[in-house]
Amino acid sequence: MSTTTTTKTATESEPITLTLAYDKEIHEEYKYAAYLPVYDEKTHFPPLQPFEFRDRGLAAAKDKPNLLSPTNADLQVSKLTPVIGTEIRGLQLSQLDDRQKDELALLIAERGVVVFRGQDFKDIGIDKQKAFGRYFGPLHIHPVGAHVKDHLELHNIYLGPDNEYRNKRRSSRLTTVGYHSDVSYEHQPPGITILTLVSVPPTGGDTGWTSQTAAYARLSPPIRTLLEGLRAEHSGVPQADGARRDGKFVRREPVSSDHPVVRVHPATGQKALFVNPGFTKRIVGLRDEESDALLKLLFNHISLGQDFQVRVRWEEGTVALWDNRVTAHTAISDYNVHNPQEGLRHGFRITTLADRPTGVDGLESTWE
Repeated sequence: MSTTTTTKTATESEPITLTLAYDKEIHEEYKYAAYLPVYDEKTHFPPLQPFEFRDRGLAAAKDKPNLLSPTNADLQVSKLTPVIGTEIRGLQLSQLDDRQKDELALLIAERGVVVFRGQDFKDIGIDKQKAFGRYFGPLHIHPVGAHVKDHLELHNIYLGPDNEYRNKRRSSRLTTVGYHSDVSYEHQPPGITILTLVSVPPTGGDTGWTSQTAAYARLSPPIRTLLEGLRAEHSGVPQADGARRDGKFVRREPVSSDHPVVRVHPATGQKALFVNPGFTKRIVGLRDEESDALLKLLFNHISLGQDFQVRVRWEEGTVALWDNRVTAHTAISDYNVHNPQEGLRHGFRITTLADRPTGVDGLESTWE
């Protein structure tokens, strides 16, 4: 259900039209009503401009003595799998100092995804939430997605009985699983993403991540060598076209980028596959049949490699942070939004932009 309202900001004389992507009656007493999804139907942004970026992980101490301090008696750190994923309890993201954040950036790059439990992050206020994200890089504004009112940097994650749009986009498929790296079509695509769920179903609604570093390492040497010299096109055009077809507002015109198929992380030096089923469309320089066959191989490899994947169950106070340069991820929408006992899945994503992808031997991304 969608309704329309208007709001006026202090800097604009004309009111901005907002489309509410939820049913107000259902959420009259909802604690996190301020975070419910809306669509700004007016604000339009110019193309993103190049910027200098230095990864925070480069300033981190390798052994992370500040983040993983042995003097913190409450700290619990465990690997979710040997290959990908670390879980941390007894440490509040909202209280980290800069040295700890630098070490966190390095840990996320090394482990792909870091899951913090028992967090107060969703209750510290939007300004502090954005400031935390901005430490790691400029905040991305999604070109078509729903957002939090007055804060387009908070991309809304919502699936409930009054808004099934996220599922209907995949209704023609056998599964809702769709591995992707956030908006990888951008010329300088995201590094760290921070996902907070303010309402979680008692079971279901997990998120899965796959390690693109492990996926690369599993390939045979001749295939790795082939891929290291290739670029692939990542395009935002289908996403924008789909949004327009569905009557959604496109606030920034889509772009395409040709990124190295294998990129090198600036803080760790690790090589990782940088293709994903969500946004990668073709391999540059190959015949159609060659590109299709190679991408099919890689997409199946990424999606089906359970021995380098992790599935995380959400609980109250969970915050997940991942590095889009070394992982792909998917929501798992396996619960019935019309069954009140199965609940509502609602949260927000803060995504930080990062470096222009660089591959092996300095192979860089290109675009027109």
